[in-house]
Amino acid sequence: MPLSLDRQNAYRRRYAALRPGWRPATEQYEVLIRQHLRPGMRVVDLGCGRGGVLEQLGPAADRPLGLDPDLRSLAEHRLPGLPRAVASADAIPLPAASVDLALSSWVLEHLPDPARTFREVARILRPGGAFLFVAPSAHSPAALLNRALRPLQARLVPRLYGREESDAFPVVYRANTRRQIEALARAAGLECHAFHHVEDPTYFAFHPLIFRLNAALVRALPRGMYEHIVAAYAKPE
Repeated sequence: MPLSLDRQNAYRRRYAALRPGWRPATEQYEVLIRQHLRPGMRVVDLGCGRGGVLEQLGPAADRPLGLDPDLRSLAEHRLPGLPRAVASADAIPLPAASVDLALSSWVLEHLPDPARTFREVARILRPGGAFLFVAPSAHSPAALLNRALRPLQARLVPRLYGREESDAFPVVYRANTRRQIEALARAAGLECHAFHHVEDPTYFAFHPLIFRLNAALVRALPRGMYEHIVAAYAKPE
């Protein structure tokens, strides 16, 4: 049986019960966004896919825009009234200093030239605006295995995790360590406001015994090998 998102989330609830105070990366990401979000802000979701964070924010993001290079994903977006357009994160079709918050969920790992994306984000942000993102860590066990099995990724991901093969986009991990991200942000003129490594023992939880083993071992990993990164970088005022 594939390790579906529903099964993973059930294991995450079990892990949260074992570790009071722990929250999954997506929840920490949403909290971070809401801390920055104010009424009337222009919010752009880079790589918005079919839904995700703008769905969760709902009316709190009252001036949203979704951008994604995949036309099919945009056509199937679960917010039919969302303004959206086909565009990549390294060529954002927006004027300079026109955005308050730029969001990016599970996108950095796919960028072939992340320096261009960071420069584009810095260009469109207003002074004081922020770039918030959630991404996998390049040194996590799941990412290391993903790279080792890269030629088989398109076939394995649907079988192991129940995702459509068309959604198994190539990964390159060129902006997925703190050192890489800090260098990219500094070159683009962005300042770090928050940076969190978040462990998650559910990615190989194909059986309850494996989950319990992962939950016991994950805290022995160095933070740089935790599964996820949640961060916020801002353009100086």
